[in-house]
Amino acid sequence: MPDRKKLLLRLDPAIHDAVTRWANDELRSTNAQIEFLLRRALAEAGRLPDNAGGLPKRGRPPKSPSPDPPDPQPPTDQR
Repeated sequence: MPDRKKLLLRLDPAIHDAVTRWANDELRSTNAQIEFLLRRALAEAGRLPDNAGGLPKRGRPPKSPSPDPPDPQPPTDQR
């Protein structure tokens, strides 16, 4: 994924709270919700750049497949 720009954004506390509640409803972080809203507004205005990367995938990354465990050896008689 390309580097992401960092931005300090000052918001009215009531706006921040509303966006945070909305983000929680959508199972997104507040930051991801703000980016989603900005992208949608840019697209609707016809201003979303063609080279804009996609949104990062939501949720946890998939687990990498673990190697198959070795076959258990039957116990040997130790007589």
